[in-house]
Amino acid sequence: MEKMSKSHEDYLEAMVELGATPDTPIRSVDVAAKMGVSKASVNKAMTVLKERGLAEQPYYGDITLTEEGYEYGRSVLERHAMLYTFLTKALGIPEDRADEEACLMEHAISDESYEKWFDFVRKLNL
Repeated sequence: MEKMSKSHEDYLEAMVELGATPDTPIRSVDVAAKMGVSKASVNKAMTVLKERGLAEQPYYGDITLTEEGYEYGRSVLERHAMLYTFLTKALGIPEDRADEEACLMEHAISDESYEKWFDFVRKLNL
């Protein structure tokens, strides 16, 4: 799948963290609260996510992710978790800074580099 903007990846990641799946809806107000944005910002992002076939939301209804949207959001969340674990456990970076930096890196790293890094981290048993 074609990479999305950092912002849209963050929305998908947040939705997965909130429990959104193709079968489990979440409220846009909860997405707004989690991300620290307005509900209008969530609605604007939802327009793009719906156009890309990653999310569904009836007019003023709850949000569900499509299978593709769920997998994309889950992959972003997994990248974040691996990077955060590596930064905190292998490098000893403080948790708050590691969380911020993992968020930046999860969007920039290529799939190939991520897979190699993931294999390396797995071998470290972190």
